[in-house]
Amino acid sequence: MTSLFRAVTLALLAACTFVPAAQANVLVGGTRVILPAKDGEVTLRLTNENDTPALVQAWIDTGDAKSTPDNVDTPFLITPPMFRMEAHRDQNLRILYTREPLPADRESLFWLNVLEVPPKPADRGPGGNNYLQLALRSRLKLFFRPEGLQGEPLKAPAELVFHATGSTLVVNNPTPYHLTLTDIVLDLGGKTVAVEGGMVAPKSELRLTANGLSAAPTGSKVRFNAINDFGAPTAFEGAIAP
Repeated sequence: MTSLFRAVTLALLAACTFVPAAQANVLVGGTRVILPAKDGEVTLRLTNENDTPALVQAWIDTGDAKSTPDNVDTPFLITPPMFRMEAHRDQNLRILYTREPLPADRESLFWLNVLEVPPKPADRGPGGNNYLQLALRSRLKLFFRPEGLQGEPLKAPAELVFHATGSTLVVNNPTPYHLTLTDIVLDLGGKTVAVEGGMVAPKSELRLTANGLSAAPTGSKVRFNAINDFGAPTAFEGAIAP
Protein backbone atom coordinates (compact mmCIF):
# COMPACT_ATOMS: atom_id res chain seq x y z
CA MET A 1 0.00 0.00 0.00
CA THR A 2 1.50 3.33 -1.01
CA SER A 3 1.89 6.13 1.51
CA LEU A 4 -0.61 8.23 -0.44
CA PHE A 5 -3.21 5.47 -0.42
CA ARG A 6 -2.60 4.85 3.29
CA ALA A 7 -3.10 8.54 4.05
CA VAL A 8 -6.38 8.64 2.17
CA THR A 9 -7.62 5.46 3.83
CA LEU A 10 -6.87 6.89 7.26
CA ALA A 11 -8.66 10.07 6.29
CA LEU A 12 -11.64 7.97 5.30
CA LEU A 13 -12.01 6.79 8.88
CA ALA A 14 -12.52 10.40 9.92
CA ALA A 15 -14.96 10.92 7.07
CA CYS A 16 -17.22 8.19 8.38
CA THR A 17 -17.98 10.36 11.43
CA PHE A 18 -21.04 12.51 10.86
CA VAL A 19 -20.23 16.19 11.42
CA PRO A 20 -23.41 18.31 11.09
CA ALA A 21 -21.53 21.60 10.68
CA ALA A 22 -19.23 20.27 7.95
CA GLN A 23 -19.96 21.00 4.31
CA ALA A 24 -18.19 19.48 1.34
CA ASN A 25 -16.43 21.87 -1.02
CA VAL A 26 -16.21 19.31 -3.82
CA LEU A 27 -19.77 19.15 -5.13
CA VAL A 28 -21.21 16.25 -7.10
CA GLY A 29 -23.39 17.10 -10.10
CA GLY A 30 -26.49 15.17 -9.03
CA THR A 31 -28.04 13.25 -6.15
CA ARG A 32 -28.10 9.85 -7.89
CA VAL A 33 -26.45 8.11 -10.82
CA ILE A 34 -28.25 6.08 -13.49
CA LEU A 35 -26.02 3.76 -15.54
CA PRO A 36 -27.88 2.29 -18.55
CA ALA A 37 -26.57 -1.11 -19.61
CA LYS A 38 -26.92 -0.17 -23.28
CA ASP A 39 -24.37 2.63 -22.80
CA GLY A 40 -22.02 0.70 -20.54
CA GLU A 41 -20.79 3.88 -18.88
CA VAL A 42 -21.83 7.21 -17.42
CA THR A 43 -19.98 10.46 -16.70
CA LEU A 44 -20.43 12.51 -13.54
CA ARG A 45 -19.14 16.06 -13.08
CA LEU A 46 -17.47 17.24 -9.86
CA THR A 47 -16.79 20.88 -8.97
CA ASN A 48 -14.32 22.18 -6.38
CA GLU A 49 -15.88 25.37 -5.00
CA ASN A 50 -13.14 25.93 -2.45
CA ASP A 51 -10.27 28.43 -2.73
CA THR A 52 -7.76 25.63 -2.16
CA PRO A 53 -7.08 22.33 -3.97
CA ALA A 54 -8.33 18.99 -2.66
CA LEU A 55 -7.39 15.36 -3.03
CA VAL A 56 -10.38 13.32 -4.22
CA GLN A 57 -10.86 9.57 -4.22
CA ALA A 58 -13.89 7.72 -5.63
CA TRP A 59 -15.09 4.11 -5.38
CA ILE A 60 -18.29 2.06 -5.60
CA ASP A 61 -19.64 -0.38 -3.01
CA THR A 62 -22.63 -2.67 -2.65
CA GLY A 63 -24.17 -1.01 0.40
CA ASP A 64 -21.61 -1.11 3.20
CA ALA A 65 -21.24 2.49 4.41
CA LYS A 66 -17.95 1.52 6.10
CA SER A 67 -16.39 0.32 2.86
CA THR A 68 -12.95 1.48 1.75
CA PRO A 69 -11.46 1.38 -1.76
CA ASP A 70 -9.29 -1.65 -0.93
CA ASN A 71 -12.13 -3.94 0.23
CA VAL A 72 -14.84 -3.47 -2.42
CA ASP A 73 -15.68 -5.78 -5.30
CA THR A 74 -18.13 -4.42 -7.86
CA PRO A 75 -18.45 -4.77 -11.66
CA PHE A 76 -17.43 -1.16 -12.27
CA LEU A 77 -14.30 0.87 -12.92
CA ILE A 78 -13.88 4.57 -12.12
CA THR A 79 -11.44 6.80 -13.96
CA PRO A 80 -9.68 8.57 -12.47
CA PRO A 81 -10.04 6.79 -9.10
CA MET A 82 -7.84 9.36 -7.30
CA PHE A 83 -6.84 12.86 -8.36
CA ARG A 84 -6.02 16.39 -7.24
CA MET A 85 -8.68 19.01 -7.90
CA GLU A 86 -7.50 22.57 -8.20
CA ALA A 87 -9.55 25.40 -6.70
CA HIS A 88 -12.66 26.37 -8.67
CA ARG A 89 -12.11 23.67 -11.28
CA ASP A 90 -14.27 20.84 -12.64
CA GLN A 91 -13.41 17.18 -13.06
CA ASN A 92 -15.33 14.40 -14.81
CA LEU A 93 -15.63 10.95 -13.26
CA ARG A 94 -16.15 8.19 -15.78
CA ILE A 95 -17.89 5.06 -14.47
CA LEU A 96 -17.62 1.97 -16.69
CA TYR A 97 -19.50 -1.33 -16.42
CA THR A 98 -17.08 -4.28 -16.74
CA ARG A 99 -19.79 -6.59 -18.15
CA GLU A 100 -19.84 -9.01 -15.25
CA PRO A 101 -23.30 -10.63 -14.96
CA LEU A 102 -26.03 -8.68 -13.13
CA PRO A 103 -29.79 -9.36 -12.99
CA ALA A 104 -31.39 -8.63 -16.36
CA ASP A 105 -35.00 -8.32 -15.16
CA ARG A 106 -34.55 -5.48 -12.65
CA GLU A 107 -32.27 -2.63 -11.59
CA SER A 108 -29.29 -3.31 -9.34
CA LEU A 109 -28.36 -0.85 -6.59
CA PHE A 110 -24.80 0.23 -5.79
CA TRP A 111 -23.33 3.24 -3.97
CA LEU A 112 -20.86 5.79 -5.29
CA ASN A 113 -18.46 7.29 -2.73
CA VAL A 114 -16.62 10.56 -3.34
CA LEU A 115 -14.07 11.35 -0.64
CA GLU A 116 -12.62 14.85 -0.34
CA VAL A 117 -9.38 15.36 1.62
CA PRO A 118 -8.48 19.04 2.08
CA PRO A 119 -4.83 20.20 2.17
CA LYS A 120 -3.03 20.74 5.44
CA PRO A 121 -3.69 24.26 6.74
CA ALA A 122 -0.82 26.69 6.33
CA ASP A 123 -1.50 28.17 9.76
CA ARG A 124 -1.68 25.36 12.29
CA GLY A 125 -2.19 27.67 15.26
CA PRO A 126 -0.06 28.23 18.35
CA GLY A 127 0.30 24.49 18.96
CA GLY A 128 2.12 23.91 15.73
CA ASN A 129 1.04 20.39 14.85
CA ASN A 130 -2.13 20.50 16.94
CA TYR A 131 -4.95 20.87 14.44
CA LEU A 132 -8.06 18.98 13.34
CA GLN A 133 -8.49 18.01 9.70
CA LEU A 134 -11.69 16.42 8.40
CA ALA A 135 -12.17 14.42 5.24
CA LEU A 136 -15.70 14.59 3.86
CA ARG A 137 -17.46 11.86 1.92
CA SER A 138 -20.45 12.17 -0.38
CA ARG A 139 -22.40 8.94 -0.89
CA LEU A 140 -24.84 8.59 -3.79
CA LYS A 141 -27.08 5.80 -5.03
CA LEU A 142 -25.97 4.27 -8.32
CA PHE A 143 -28.65 2.37 -10.25
CA PHE A 144 -27.56 -0.08 -12.94
CA ARG A 145 -30.45 -0.27 -15.43
CA PRO A 146 -30.55 -3.28 -17.81
CA GLU A 147 -31.93 -3.00 -21.31
CA GLY A 148 -35.54 -3.94 -22.10
CA LEU A 149 -37.08 -3.46 -18.65
CA GLN A 150 -40.87 -3.36 -18.66
CA GLY A 151 -42.59 -0.01 -18.14
CA GLU A 152 -41.15 3.46 -17.81
CA PRO A 153 -39.21 4.53 -14.71
CA LEU A 154 -40.99 7.90 -14.51
CA LYS A 155 -44.40 6.18 -14.47
CA ALA A 156 -43.44 3.24 -12.24
CA PRO A 157 -44.61 4.88 -8.95
CA ALA A 158 -48.19 4.80 -10.25
CA GLU A 159 -48.03 1.00 -10.24
CA LEU A 160 -47.34 0.67 -6.51
CA VAL A 161 -49.87 -1.33 -4.49
CA PHE A 162 -50.64 -0.28 -0.90
CA HIS A 163 -51.99 -2.30 2.03
CA ALA A 164 -52.48 -1.30 5.67
CA THR A 165 -51.89 -3.67 8.57
CA GLY A 166 -52.38 -2.09 11.99
CA SER A 167 -49.93 0.83 12.18
CA THR A 168 -47.95 -0.40 9.18
CA LEU A 169 -48.26 0.71 5.56
CA VAL A 170 -47.13 -2.07 3.24
CA VAL A 171 -45.85 -0.92 -0.16
CA ASN A 172 -45.62 -3.54 -2.90
CA ASN A 173 -43.49 -2.71 -5.93
CA PRO A 174 -44.26 -4.94 -8.96
CA THR A 175 -41.96 -2.92 -11.23
CA PRO A 176 -38.28 -3.56 -12.09
CA TYR A 177 -37.23 -0.15 -10.72
CA HIS A 178 -36.06 1.08 -7.32
CA LEU A 179 -38.57 3.65 -6.07
CA THR A 180 -37.80 6.19 -3.35
CA LEU A 181 -40.90 7.60 -1.61
CA THR A 182 -41.11 10.75 0.51
CA ASP A 183 -43.84 12.91 2.08
CA ILE A 184 -46.28 10.01 2.34
CA VAL A 185 -49.70 10.92 3.72
CA LEU A 186 -52.73 8.69 4.29
CA ASP A 187 -56.09 10.43 3.80
CA LEU A 188 -58.60 8.58 5.96
CA GLY A 189 -61.55 10.84 5.21
CA GLY A 190 -61.20 13.85 7.46
CA LYS A 191 -58.06 12.58 9.15
CA THR A 192 -54.53 12.47 7.72
CA VAL A 193 -51.66 10.33 8.95
CA ALA A 194 -48.04 11.00 8.01
CA VAL A 195 -45.93 7.96 7.12
CA GLU A 196 -42.16 7.64 7.12
CA GLY A 197 -40.53 7.46 3.70
CA GLY A 198 -38.18 4.89 2.25
CA MET A 199 -37.00 3.06 -0.85
CA VAL A 200 -38.73 -0.07 -2.11
CA ALA A 201 -36.63 -2.43 -4.20
CA PRO A 202 -37.83 -3.92 -7.50
CA LYS A 203 -40.40 -6.73 -7.23
CA SER A 204 -40.32 -6.38 -3.43
CA GLU A 205 -42.30 -4.90 -0.59
CA LEU A 206 -41.48 -2.27 2.00
CA ARG A 207 -43.12 -1.94 5.41
CA LEU A 208 -43.39 1.61 6.73
CA THR A 209 -44.46 2.83 10.16
CA ALA A 210 -47.54 5.06 10.26
CA ASN A 211 -47.68 6.53 13.77
CA GLY A 212 -51.26 7.11 14.87
CA LEU A 213 -52.72 4.64 12.38
CA SER A 214 -54.91 1.84 13.73
CA ALA A 215 -56.81 0.97 10.57
CA ALA A 216 -57.13 2.23 7.01
CA PRO A 217 -60.31 1.36 5.11
CA THR A 218 -60.03 0.02 1.59
CA GLY A 219 -59.94 2.89 -0.87
CA SER A 220 -58.27 5.35 1.51
CA LYS A 221 -56.04 7.72 -0.46
CA VAL A 222 -52.26 7.51 -0.30
CA ARG A 223 -50.48 10.66 -1.45
CA PHE A 224 -46.71 10.66 -1.85
CA ASN A 225 -43.74 12.01 -3.75
CA ALA A 226 -41.42 9.76 -5.71
CA ILE A 227 -37.86 10.81 -6.51
CA ASN A 228 -37.26 10.63 -10.26
CA ASP A 229 -34.06 9.94 -12.22
CA PHE A 230 -33.08 13.61 -11.91
CA GLY A 231 -33.41 13.68 -8.12
CA ALA A 232 -36.61 15.75 -8.17
CA PRO A 233 -39.83 14.82 -6.32
CA THR A 234 -42.91 14.02 -8.40
CA ALA A 235 -46.40 13.83 -6.84
CA PHE A 236 -48.43 10.61 -7.11
CA GLU A 237 -51.61 9.27 -5.58
CA GLY A 238 -52.63 5.71 -4.78
CA ALA A 239 -55.23 3.92 -2.65
CA ILE A 240 -55.35 1.23 -0.02
CA ALA A 241 -56.09 -2.08 -1.77
CA PRO A 242 -58.40 -4.75 -0.31
